[in-house]
Amino acid sequence: MSSNSVLLILVAAVVVVVLVIALIQFRQHKNKRHQRLRERFGPEYDRLVTATGNTAAAERELEAREKRAARYKIRTLSSEEQARFASRWQLVQGEFVDNPKASLGRADALLGEVMTARGYPLLDFEQRSADLSVDHPVVVQHYHAAHDIALRYTKGEATTEDMRQAMIHYRALFEDLISDAVPAAPVAVNTPHAAE
Repeated sequence: MSSNSVLLILVAAVVVVVLVIALIQFRQHKNKRHQRLRERFGPEYDRLVTATGNTAAAERELEAREKRAARYKIRTLSSEEQARFASRWQLVQGEFVDNPKASLGRADALLGEVMTARGYPLLDFEQRSADLSVDHPVVVQHYHAAHDIALRYTKGEATTEDMRQAMIHYRALFEDLISDAVPAAPVAVNTPHAAE
């Protein structure tokens, strides 16, 4: 075997070793990224993977949400603001018995005001829920559930009990936003009475 052949074999072996190391590092990075996003977004991660049908696409979307939300100046509410919003929530919730439809509309509008006061831009539902998912990945599931019920109601497909569930979902999000508390554990939101 000539020295050129030995040299080519050594170079090829080094290239293979470098490629294997690069592949291992790439997979480790990908696994860390996957784990970090899954832990940060919890049920929102799973919801988005299901909605997109593609883990890579869902993860790109979640990272884009993080970058977008990092530009916002999110703040906690003062105790005066918390008290004022809580008082208004009690009025909205009390109205539900006499006028569920109007009460749901007012609940959604009040949530929009709280989000704006906290520093979230108030765009369409999809953008609001995406922005909320960065800091409130568990409770944003309540927002999705309430919104779905509201859409079903406009089509005549939701009952008064469904609307009551929507108010419960709105309340969970509202309480989280005004207190800035982090929920202790994921909450199932698709079953009747799950959020009570």
